[in-house]
Amino acid sequence: MSTPPTPYLLFEGNAREALTFYRDVFGGELTLYTRAQFGRADEPGDAIAHGILTGVVDLFGADADNGSSGVRTKGLMLSLLGASDQATLRTWFERLAAGGSVVDELQERPWGASDGQVIDRFGLHWLIGFEPGDRG
Repeated sequence: MSTPPTPYLLFEGNAREALTFYRDVFGGELTLYTRAQFGRADEPGDAIAHGILTGVVDLFGADADNGSSGVRTKGLMLSLLGASDQATLRTWFERLAAGGSVVDELQERPWGASDGQVIDRFGLHWLIGFEPGDRG
C-alpha cells in the first residue's frame, strides 16, 4: 500500500496510453476500468474511468470528462529522490525523457548528491536523484 498522497491524474483521452507508459517505466501492476465497466454511458465506453498503478511508484488516473482539462502542472514536481538504486533511477530518467524533454540533466551536484529534472511526454515534471552513498 502506498503512502498518501498518491497522484490522481486526469488525461485528455489517453489515460490507457499514459498509465501503460508509466507501468513500462516503473514496473508494477496496472489495473484499468472502462467507463462501460462502471456503467457510465455519458462518455465513450472504452474511456478509462479509473486506473491504478501499484508498485515502487503508485499512480491513479482516468480520462477527463468531456469538456474538462487533462493534467497541467506548474510549480510542481513529482519527486523520486532516493526512491530506488542509482541504476534504476538513471533508467527511469532516460525512459521518462523519451518523447519528453530534459529540464536539467541528471548530474552530480557540488554538494555530492545527483539529481535531474524531466518533463515526460504526458506533461508530468519529475525530479529524480540520489545521494552519493546510495547503492548502484
